[in-house]
Amino acid sequence: MIYAISDLHGLELYKLKALLKKANFSDNDWLFVLGDVIDRQNDGGVEILKWLLGQPNAELILGNHEAMLLSCGFVFEEITDESVQKFDKEKMGLLSNYMLNGGDVTLHALRDLRRKDPEKLESILEYLKEAPLYETVSAGGKDFLLCHSGLDNFSPDKKISDYTADEFIWAWPELTDRYFDDVVTVFGHTPTMSYGSKFKGKILKTDTWIDIDVGVPYGNTPALLRLDDLKEIYL
Repeated sequence: MIYAISDLHGLELYKLKALLKKANFSDNDWLFVLGDVIDRQNDGGVEILKWLLGQPNAELILGNHEAMLLSCGFVFEEITDESVQKFDKEKMGLLSNYMLNGGDVTLHALRDLRRKDPEKLESILEYLKEAPLYETVSAGGKDFLLCHSGLDNFSPDKKISDYTADEFIWAWPELTDRYFDDVVTVFGHTPTMSYGSKFKGKILKTDTWIDIDVGVPYGNTPALLRLDDLKEIYL
């Protein structure tokens, strides 16, 4: 079985494990996490990142919050007189934007990790750098495109390889938007409640795409989508 989840945003690891247990997730199954594991609450998702490092049957797809963290990677560099001089307005802007988007809890947890286990921190940063922008899979007789936010500037004639990173991680689809007719696009990023109160805390399905961002940091329970039969599993 193939499962997808997104936008955990600092969810406690035990809750993710409880949800996987409810789904009877096993070593023979596969989990795709469609970005934005980090930021906003609790430990900023660092425990989940550490868990993902050791999971041979789970993969993180890059989200905009992971991308923002990587753009602030300079905060983990050794501080020298020279590096302080290079801490320019652009870097300050990147860091300020990331903090305003909930990155403070993640940076705090990663600074603690750097002190206790610097090799683990390096492993996490490398893992994020290697995270793909999308994956394509087949399950239950359907083909799926998995990415963080849907596809900005979508055209059915545009090759997937021609989309930029920003178009994979910053899209904000309208409810009336259509993607591929023969491939189901699964993404998060846009909390489903943004499309109306009736979708609050629920996975939203259209005939060409599925939004699985149920708004975890806003008090909603996390949800898994099983691609094989499109079953929704809530904690």
